[in-house]
Amino acid sequence: MTPDDHHRPWETVRRGLLLLVSSPAGAGKTSLTRRLVSDHSDLTLSISATTRPARPGEEDGREYFFKTRAEFEAMIEAGEFLEWAVVNGNYYGTPKAPVMAALEGGHDVLFDIDWQGAQQIAEKAPDDSVRLFILPPAWDDLERRLRARAQDTEETIKARLELGQEEIAHWAEYDYVIVNKNFDRAYADLGHIYRGERMKPGRNPWLPGFVEDLLAEARGAAPEPEPTPPKSPLLRPVQK
Repeated sequence: MTPDDHHRPWETVRRGLLLLVSSPAGAGKTSLTRRLVSDHSDLTLSISATTRPARPGEEDGREYFFKTRAEFEAMIEAGEFLEWAVVNGNYYGTPKAPVMAALEGGHDVLFDIDWQGAQQIAEKAPDDSVRLFILPPAWDDLERRLRARAQDTEETIKARLELGQEEIAHWAEYDYVIVNKNFDRAYADLGHIYRGERMKPGRNPWLPGFVEDLLAEARGAAPEPEPTPPKSPLLRPVQK
């Protein structure tokens, strides 16, 4: 039997993971995570709901599900969120149903999420969650990136910088930390972490059966010889 003749359960049977990625605004989180999703067909981006206004170029159902405050609070009351929080005066939350369906179907879900949301999800699904934090190489670099966007008012930029300090204060709660000094290097690190987490035994329930089959095949291909009984000193060759 050749390796290609084996059944390949790793191609179809596995449990998904929740990749929770946080950072202060301007650290490059969005660029890194969107590229990771684009390069991996098994990874989907969780789309959050929010009450903040859409920015230029954003579309409802693509970047966020944009909700009124009344709509969001009704969803909270109905228990429709996996997590939710108030950030900079606006509600943000993750709809529960699509995330759990993806996880149980063997698909991975990436969250572009703040520290509060990451904490809530990790508490509810500790075995499925992987937390990763992205840091800027310098504070001045973070401020420069925010101003280069030219999307926010000066007041909003100052608020984001203050919020960024609070985000960074929670870095030690994460499983991995990447300093985004060089995009290509940071992206390579992100990809290695994601692929490594996919290979953990606990996320691959097919492994015990697969290993058992391998060992059974090994025993069948090279059966252990029957033990030779020891010669008795009382037995003698028959004389002819």
